[in-house]
Amino acid sequence: MDPGPRDWATLPKDLLHSVVERLLLPSDYLRFSIVCTSWHSVARDNKVVRDRMTAPMLLIYTGKEDYWKLYDIMVNKFLDLQVRVPNKRLCGSSKDWLIFVDKNVANKNFGVTLINPFFRVRGRREKENSIIRLPPLTPPGWKKWFRGRTEDFVTKATMSGDPILNPSNCIVVIIYLEKCLLAFIKPGKDTTWTYVDASVDNTDRGCRLIEEVAYLEGKFYAVNHWSELLSFDVTAESYSNVKLVVPAGPRPGHVTRRSLVETKEKELLMVHRYVEYDFKKHINVTKKFRVFELNFNRCNWVEKRTLGGFAIFLGDNTSVAVRPSKFSTYLPNCIYFSHDSFGAYDYGVYNVEDESFSQPYTEQAKNLVNKTHQLPIWVVPRFHL
Repeated sequence: MDPGPRDWATLPKDLLHSVVERLLLPSDYLRFSIVCTSWHSVARDNKVVRDRMTAPMLLIYTGKEDYWKLYDIMVNKFLDLQVRVPNKRLCGSSKDWLIFVDKNVANKNFGVTLINPFFRVRGRREKENSIIRLPPLTPPGWKKWFRGRTEDFVTKATMSGDPILNPSNCIVVIIYLEKCLLAFIKPGKDTTWTYVDASVDNTDRGCRLIEEVAYLEGKFYAVNHWSELLSFDVTAESYSNVKLVVPAGPRPGHVTRRSLVETKEKELLMVHRYVEYDFKKHINVTKKFRVFELNFNRCNWVEKRTLGGFAIFLGDNTSVAVRPSKFSTYLPNCIYFSHDSFGAYDYGVYNVEDESFSQPYTEQAKNLVNKTHQLPIWVVPRFHL
């Protein structure tokens, strides 16, 4: 005879911990946490399992009001929950937070908003500080020449730390306007944005046409349209001048999108995404990827034919590198890529070693991605139970 609800609720905690440690999927972890109060407590307090469950998932807009769905690529299924996020293009996903831009019609300016929708899983009451509105963006002279859409005002954004869990180390960096310049702000400390000087030592191109920014070992790195690698430090008072770390390399043969990826081993990778225009479909299509690792001693890029077992996730999010384990089914040495704002309107998985593409998503997922007007984005949710 099956035990009743009260018996499930009074199971010993050591037994419950042994059960939760055998859960492999975030969806199972969430279901375990909502059985009853004691199970929720075990799921919340088991840090080892919580860290294991922070796996990249694809956040896809449903087309209904402000609701998005999480697609778990380890099992090729949607999670049985909806995430509420404003129906806007997300220009960044970093440290468990999503970043988007709003236009203030009354004040005729733009504001950046940070939102953590995973504070509100399963309809729980919104927790304090799950939405952070930053001061308006007012770069010099922008009103005279910006004629684009609100979505184009900030092309990409990232953060160095969680604004709630690690506020002293949180710096938000954005790439903005058509010239792809840089600005940053320290939430809770700064009342205005700092606009990074476009001049750079030893180069006449300056800090412009930036495509990606990464934070590594207390320093920001940026890669531009010419594959130059730049760096700058941000302190409590100001920031240091932008430095040229690696000069431009050979020009690629196709239009490319450049990404920077930090690994758990503190490596810095640059990924070239090769894109060609499909005249039949009238869209840009990804044809190939190349991966380079920064040699910090020699200040140059070294091409890699393997990712050393890592899987990389690219899109409008902060690029993520994950090492697959016995608890995950990610394909090693592969790049999981999605649409991004720079014009590649396809998605799939690319194997770096044999240079092949695959499309593992279900028809339901592909249909939802294809019909939505919002770009999907990779997120690494930490469910705050």
